[in-house]
Amino acid sequence: MMSRIFKSIFVAALAFSATAMADDVIRFVPDPYPIGYADQGDVKHIVIKGANVTNKEIVLETVMGQGIGMSNFKFPQKIAPNAPVTIEFDMDFAGMDGQINPVVVMVDNHGTPYAAQLDGYVKNPIFFGEKLFDAGYYAPNEKREWTFYVWGTDKKERPDLVLDENAAKEFKIKTKNVMLNVDKVDQIKEGGKVPGIKVTLSTAGLTRTGWELKQKSIRKIVGFKSKKFPKATPEVLIVGYWKD
Repeated sequence: MMSRIFKSIFVAALAFSATAMADDVIRFVPDPYPIGYADQGDVKHIVIKGANVTNKEIVLETVMGQGIGMSNFKFPQKIAPNAPVTIEFDMDFAGMDGQINPVVVMVDNHGTPYAAQLDGYVKNPIFFGEKLFDAGYYAPNEKREWTFYVWGTDKKERPDLVLDENAAKEFKIKTKNVMLNVDKVDQIKEGGKVPGIKVTLSTAGLTRTGWELKQKSIRKIVGFKSKKFPKATPEVLIVGYWKD
């Protein structure tokens, strides 16, 4: 499964590839089409409007999303020449953060794809000083521990974190309330004015089952939950390499 942490990179790459699809036959203006702001974890119904700018009828077979979070597409089967077109879908903003540029792809009955690039911004209430951690060369049942700082994006409200159900099977956390200086994200210091928490994430043994047995690299998504911010989907990524 694709890590949500790197979603912005992958979605941007997918958006770039989509722009290389068919000629500008179904046009949405502005381009990219704005879908506004959303809080992380929101689910919104999105409507985008455009037009068939040719003198030929277009018959759509399917509409899909390049990227994550898009589902339940509604679209007209036939678009008359020079006629308007409306595409509707649901967008789940869980796991997203910051600028997003997903792409809606329409495919006609000849297999020709047409792309509409979107533009939006997802507001994440929780900020992690670090989100990527290295387990190194790892053998089963080896202990590992990582420490990092977390604070609210507004720098006013201290977040609360617990592991989600899946992460709790392999990891444990300890938290300590601290005041932080976050002027330099790569040099976070205690003793500032921003309320935050110091998190110690540990494992007494990472599991290796199913598809993980077929590869030597380690990729563990560690998810968290917050009572103060129930829609938020904060997570970090553990990487490494299994010892033979």
